[in-house]
Amino acid sequence: MKLVFLHGSGSMGEAWHYQSQHFRDKADAVTLPGHPRGKSIPTVEGYTEWLRGYIWGKGYQDVVLVGHSLGGAITLCYAVSYPEELKAIVLVGSGARLRVHPQFITELENGIKDKATWAKGIEPRYALVDPKVAKWVIEKRIEVGPAVQLNDMLACDKFDVMERVSQIKLPTIAIVGTDDVMTPVKYSQFLVSKIAGAKLVIIQGATHSVPLEKPAEVNKAIEEFTKGI
Repeated sequence: MKLVFLHGSGSMGEAWHYQSQHFRDKADAVTLPGHPRGKSIPTVEGYTEWLRGYIWGKGYQDVVLVGHSLGGAITLCYAVSYPEELKAIVLVGSGARLRVHPQFITELENGIKDKATWAKGIEPRYALVDPKVAKWVIEKRIEVGPAVQLNDMLACDKFDVMERVSQIKLPTIAIVGTDDVMTPVKYSQFLVSKIAGAKLVIIQGATHSVPLEKPAEVNKAIEEFTKGI
């Protein structure tokens, strides 16, 4: 079994720091193109096709996709389009539709013009993460930059599998923090209500950065889920 971890908008594979450590040889925390090397892709569907080529190139078998936010959208798109290539899916702080508030779009557009001000706004979002880990994750996000995050947010805003998500028959678990305002609990509840047999894990006191804030709880949920497949 191979756990392929997919990060969120404007992020990178290192955002799965704790999961990569915990699952070690089973894990591949992928960094999507353009984050910052290469060229970012403007649609979730495009990222999905890139990921498919990546997985095929690696020769992975019994793949479990673990996607956070944008990564969850890619996971859902893959599960709808190529279910026979997956063993199961894990959706972390994600949804079947990911509309983005115009305020976030404006902030990123301004951030492209004034990167220093944009960068200062990142730190508060990691207030519940261990400071040492938060420091280098923030540095990585700044390296990726606001233009790539804007690209990803616009891709999320166009994403919508609300009418197709019930087609998914794969073993599924949705994990979400109680205090996630980006992809609130109701998003995960919808996924679980539409995917037959799906399980829901709600983690108390966690925000949208739940894999970094509550790694023990997230790792336990993933481990118990994969053992039961």
